[in-house]
Amino acid sequence: MKLRDCCLVFANLGLLMGQSSQPPLKVPDSVILERDIDYGSKYGGKLAMDIARPKGEGPFPGILMIHGGGFRAGQRQSYLPMAIRLAGHGYVAATVSYRLAPQYQFPSPVYDVKAAVRFLRANARRFALDGARMCAMGGSAGGHLALFLGLTGGVAEFEGDGANPEQSSTVSCIVNYYGPSDFTRIYDKGGDAAIVLPQFLGGDVKHAMAEHIKASPLHWISPDDPPVLSIHGTRDPLVPYEQSVWLTERLLAAGVNAELETIAGAGHGFRGADAERAETRAIAWFDRYLHKPAPGRKVIISNHGKGAEILCLDWPSGRVLWRVPNNSGHDVQALPNGHVLFTRDPKGVVVEIDENQKEVWTFSEGLKRPVSAQRLSNGNTVIGDMALGKVIEVSPQGHTVWQYENPDLGENHMRLSRRTPQGTTLIANERLGRIIEVDHAGKIVWTYQMPPLRKPYLAQRLPNGNTLISMAEPGEAVEVDREGKIVHAVGADDRVKMAWTSGVAVLPDGGLFISDYLGKRLLEVNAKGDLVHELRETPWSVASVTVP
Repeated sequence: MKLRDCCLVFANLGLLMGQSSQPPLKVPDSVILERDIDYGSKYGGKLAMDIARPKGEGPFPGILMIHGGGFRAGQRQSYLPMAIRLAGHGYVAATVSYRLAPQYQFPSPVYDVKAAVRFLRANARRFALDGARMCAMGGSAGGHLALFLGLTGGVAEFEGDGANPEQSSTVSCIVNYYGPSDFTRIYDKGGDAAIVLPQFLGGDVKHAMAEHIKASPLHWISPDDPPVLSIHGTRDPLVPYEQSVWLTERLLAAGVNAELETIAGAGHGFRGADAERAETRAIAWFDRYLHKPAPGRKVIISNHGKGAEILCLDWPSGRVLWRVPNNSGHDVQALPNGHVLFTRDPKGVVVEIDENQKEVWTFSEGLKRPVSAQRLSNGNTVIGDMALGKVIEVSPQGHTVWQYENPDLGENHMRLSRRTPQGTTLIANERLGRIIEVDHAGKIVWTYQMPPLRKPYLAQRLPNGNTLISMAEPGEAVEVDREGKIVHAVGADDRVKMAWTSGVAVLPDGGLFISDYLGKRLLEVNAKGDLVHELRETPWSVASVTVP
């Protein structure tokens, strides 16, 4: 049977208690169903999930499904029929339990659903899951939790103290079935809000206004939020239709991809044709945002500013696919095996994570401020420490096999260093406005002196033997030959103007992917220097970029 021919009949998700009215589950041969998987017994009682997934090696994109029940009732099993259908459509669908009010109030269930996402990523291989492609969906209270999970990505206070803290709890998209978005404006039309919300938030809006604001997804919207689809009936007696209207309008105003599927005349909980329409619309949303990214359509950036994290973006949409903390580090490098190498400068650590964002290698011995890190084809890693004024090469076992030290590079004056195909090392000195190239014996074999007051960040050797340099005040990416002559520049004319060019990555077609650190822009230019795509007014101060 084709998915569009399946009829989904939801009970009222705001009141659903169990499976007593559900027909027996039918699991097709193409689907694997695992029940009662513990993801958080350390919390009050056992937290579990049921997972339906396609047979096969995968990895498949994932969907976290969050049941409704007014934050005080409901069971995860209510989503099992849809989970099985989603698995037949090529998704790993996990329906989860969470702690309920009044015993557990906000933000306990938020902690739980974020822990569920981290658990899935930590066990991605077990469930044939692609941890970079995950979405959250839910109905009513579950819609609220799906929204809150997605709109507070990277907000540390809502992570809780659950397991797998090294994993990201972010999601790539959200599907919200009639979830409340603003608790401060729901009492007049919100049916049983006066009964439900004091139990969830510890008081009514008069006595717990701060919690009502803090728990409202509407107040956590930011430009880097994942795409949101809301599906809502115009005659919903429990969660007014306006709640999804306000949410969608605010998301669009922030530049977030958001849509509202209005089902005229529908109430709280869809049936018959309305349920089929909602499910078809939700799956189309999953298909749009969880498809396998095309080659060259991902970029990874190192946010050195507020937020302090490594982010993997879909390009050119700017949609965040995953993120991990970097403690305001500078450098990042995508590795050929799908892993990512980056620096946590203030922590004195270089870190490698795998395709599921799990740490698989770290190095910190003797480091103070490792501003740059580059993995070589022989497996060794070149690390530049701007506090020590030293560049070292270490083996996978952590043994130093080469080093270069120069007092001019210390006192945090050095920026990124890169090994060349010829075996030499290029080092940027911001204070002196200079690029030096040193050989294996530590001899300076080439120098490029910037114009007065210009500051270099990165130099990398191109296949034609020229050197690509990013510089600031003003921002430019320049290509210079061995004689120091500029043969090509981006930012030197009116086609592109930048404030402070930092990261630069060469694209397969000869174009460049560039970060404008102070301008808070990400840019793609073609080989001629013409602007192809850009993201303006991003919330990030991007120090380095890399294109897998």
